[in-house]
Amino acid sequence: MSRYTGSSYKVSRRLGFSTLETGAELAKKPYIPGQHGSKRGKKLSDYGTQLQEKQKVRFMYGLSEKQFRHVFEKAGKMKGVHGENLLVLLESRLDNLVYRLGFSNTRKGARQLVNHGHITVNGKKVDIPSYTCKPGDVIAVKESDKELKVIKEALEALTKRVDFVKYDENKMSGTYLRVPQRSELNADVNESLIVEFYNR
Repeated sequence: MSRYTGSSYKVSRRLGFSTLETGAELAKKPYIPGQHGSKRGKKLSDYGTQLQEKQKVRFMYGLSEKQFRHVFEKAGKMKGVHGENLLVLLESRLDNLVYRLGFSNTRKGARQLVNHGHITVNGKKVDIPSYTCKPGDVIAVKESDKELKVIKEALEALTKRVDFVKYDENKMSGTYLRVPQRSELNADVNESLIVEFYNR
C-alpha cells in the first residue's frame, strides 16, 4: 500500500484521533465522515482496535505500510520496550525533526522540504525524509533557502517546541539533543496494541 496523500482531516475523523496532533480536525466535526457519520458504528473487535491503533500512528507520521513495518521490525532488534522503541525511531526521522523544530507546520510539509533539498544535517544536504538522526545531530535550513516564505511563516506560527530539540534562531538550525522519553510523546497512542497487532 502506497503512502496516503488524501485529506488528513478525513483520516483523523475516521480514526477519532488527531493525526496532526493539533485537534483542529476534530474540533468542528468530531464524528466519522460520510452521510451517516454522526452515528458511530458497532464496537470494534480486538483485531479492529489493534489495527486502528497501528493506523493512527502510521498516518500521524505519514508512512506507507511497508515503511511502517520496516521500522517496527527495526525497533524489535533494539534493547528495551518494543513499542517505545518504535515511537523513538519514528521521532528520530529527519522529516519529523524538521517538523518538531518548526520549519514546517505539518510532517507532510516537512517531508517536502527534505525531499526538495532545503535541509542539511551536520552541514551536509540530506534529501531522504526517512534518514534516522542521532542525538547531537544538527539540522538546519540550507544557507541559500533561509529566506523561503513557507519556512519563515511556519517558524513565526510556532508556539512551543518539544524538550528533546534545541533551536538556534540566529543560525536557523536545531540540535537533536536526546531520544525522547515516552512521557513526552502522544499520550493518546497505545503502542502495545501495535505490537499485539504485528505479533498476533
